[in-house]
Amino acid sequence: MSSPPPAPAPTAQPRKAALAAWIGSALEYYDFFIYGTAAALVFNKLFFPSSAPATGTLLALATFGVGYLARPIGALVLGHIGDRFGRKRVLVATVLLMGIATFAVGCLPTFSTIGIAAPILLVLLRLLQGFSAGGEQAGANSMSLEHAPANRRAYYTSFTLGGTQFGQVLATAVFLPVAVLPEEDLLTWGWRLPFWLSAVVVVAGLLIRRTLEETPVFERERTKDEVARLPLAVLFRDHLGSVVRVICASTIATVSTIFTVYALSYAVNTVGLSRSAMLWVGVLANIVALAAIPLFGLLADRIGRKPVFLAGTIGCGVLMFGYLGAISTGNYALIFVVGILMFGVVHSATGGVWPAFYGEMFPARVRLSGTAVGTQIGFAVAGFAPSIAAAVAGGDGSNWVAVASVVAVVCVINAVAVGTGRDYVHTPTEQLGGEPVPRSSSDRVTATAS
Repeated sequence: MSSPPPAPAPTAQPRKAALAAWIGSALEYYDFFIYGTAAALVFNKLFFPSSAPATGTLLALATFGVGYLARPIGALVLGHIGDRFGRKRVLVATVLLMGIATFAVGCLPTFSTIGIAAPILLVLLRLLQGFSAGGEQAGANSMSLEHAPANRRAYYTSFTLGGTQFGQVLATAVFLPVAVLPEEDLLTWGWRLPFWLSAVVVVAGLLIRRTLEETPVFERERTKDEVARLPLAVLFRDHLGSVVRVICASTIATVSTIFTVYALSYAVNTVGLSRSAMLWVGVLANIVALAAIPLFGLLADRIGRKPVFLAGTIGCGVLMFGYLGAISTGNYALIFVVGILMFGVVHSATGGVWPAFYGEMFPARVRLSGTAVGTQIGFAVAGFAPSIAAAVAGGDGSNWVAVASVVAVVCVINAVAVGTGRDYVHTPTEQLGGEPVPRSSSDRVTATAS
């Protein structure tokens, strides 16, 4: 193994880029995750009341998954824009789209008011949320990776996932006072409040991201006339294997969606546990993850991406049995301990590594597209995991072993994808991805000014 590249002279830009990625991702994913919480707790009663309780829950969870269908489309469009015109433009667009869609969900009339039009509008707005999320993490990852010192890329890119976790904490925390409202208040106006707060998200996100500087890697490409005219064509022609690997590895997000959405619904709607208590499990686990994710990033910069990632994947596959089993017993102490261990600590090993691991597979000219397309297809599978889990759990929803087994199979797929990949821990940033020589002049074009 070659020796690590020397550390460059410290500058403020890596820290600024990581902070901007953290804050922006937190704001973006606050919007995305409050939908999941509402889908688990109230949407079955608000938008699918004519269905049997179990069917209504399944349909509500399916609307959560619908957002993941739009994410690959968003990845294709926003990945193209980011690789041709710059990372900054994508980061401004994603927070604007997400904020508008989320605020509009809070304004929707329910099924009792406008009938079938209510769930249709809900699905359309969820699709817009998914489109925006399709470019968010890849844009933030590319921005922070390309600003980071070569020997600390995992650490700096881990802040994107730290922001995502904080957004989840914030989304869950906002629902804590809402969840304890009387049922009538919760179902009339209470559920709308977290969505209306997205107006603050839009303003804050735009102010933060408009001050970002473009990455030196992209500026260097633009100066040398090396920006791809059709990044997606270059990506699928020269880097298809890396895209497939990222798709398979990204299915690790199934652990997150099962923990965040399905397990919450199972605990509250099937086992009959307290809404507030189960929301607190998510809050505390994500608070632990906020500290664990950058620590795993630091570890990955020392020993490599693959050992850390694989440890997290295998651990999650085992601990999901423990977490769902704890919920089935109704033992709150056990639920908190296993939930925090699995999601706050072990799952953070994957979150602290994958932003660098995926981004390093691609050269700069297709990095945003490659990361976005690969992750969002994998995340699309994960987005429907709660619906699949609700289906395999049986009519009464009690077969948690089947659900945990599905997660274990996904973790095996993830482990194979990660274990057979290349570890770029000691590769200089400008040599990442093994970029081939362009085959024709049509692959190169001077990017237009941002």
